[in-house]
Amino acid sequence: MNAKTDKTVRKKNFKQRVFKYIANGNVYYDMMFLPGLIFLVVFNIIPLFGLTFVFYDYIPALGLSESDFVGFDNFRLLFMRPDFWPAIRNTFFIAMLKIVIGFPIPIIFALLMNEVRNIGVKTGIQTVVYLPNFISWVVMSGIIIDIFSKNTGLINNVIDFLGGERKDFLGSNATFVPVLILTDIWKSFGWGSVIYLSSLAAIDPTYYESAVIDGATRWKQTFAITLPSMLPIILLSSTLQLGNVLNAGFDQIFNLQNDLVLETSEIIDTLSYKMYHDDFNWSQSTLIGLMKSFVSMFFILGGWKLAKKFSGYSVF
Repeated sequence: MNAKTDKTVRKKNFKQRVFKYIANGNVYYDMMFLPGLIFLVVFNIIPLFGLTFVFYDYIPALGLSESDFVGFDNFRLLFMRPDFWPAIRNTFFIAMLKIVIGFPIPIIFALLMNEVRNIGVKTGIQTVVYLPNFISWVVMSGIIIDIFSKNTGLINNVIDFLGGERKDFLGSNATFVPVLILTDIWKSFGWGSVIYLSSLAAIDPTYYESAVIDGATRWKQTFAITLPSMLPIILLSSTLQLGNVLNAGFDQIFNLQNDLVLETSEIIDTLSYKMYHDDFNWSQSTLIGLMKSFVSMFFILGGWKLAKKFSGYSVF
């Protein structure tokens, strides 16, 4: 068989496979992935080329081709900034507090909701606690400022009524971080409990029936059946949470931050924004984003390894 004949046969076979693929209807199912694939390419793949900014003294007016190549100088300059390391410290501190304090709250709430037998009451409570998740931090920040305002806030009005002294909760380094943690939990714990409520609904009720026959109390059923059944989801959530060790919550902090609490509220996201927006230092701002990605990847992989080692459960 000569080369021309072989090429003709391969072309014919290819057409036959294409027609068979279309005839089977698989193409219509695969086309459903197209919008997501386009979104991934446009917003996740193409922007990766912007990482080259970290090796240039990038000036937007000149463009990347005419900006000076500086190699690793941006790394050195970033590490020498006096506000960089305090921002790293604040980011870790706030993010870890949110993870450690906020992580068990949705689990506890899901366990409590699982004990509610009245469907109307259960639906009403879930609606109320889910609602804050759908309010943006811009709007939520206005509500929080009204609640914690020193002069007219609800909290200070109660303190004043009880004979106490009004406090500037959002203007003090001692109270600003606790307010961040409290309001973040308030906004997110309801929606975060959905995945745990779903895992509870998937538990075979015959397990509980057998436990009742054996004389197990509700507490014993919780520790012997409910929590072990939820363990895979808890491990999955905890592993994914580790990727947020450098995500202290830009939207929340940016909208609540003020000059009085910069010492404890300046995180790497707000610092990166100010470097980009105020100083027009695009190179170092991009470098901060790159460093965050690498650290998050390290913690996610570490969490995956730990989950696989101690529980035999693997996310991937």
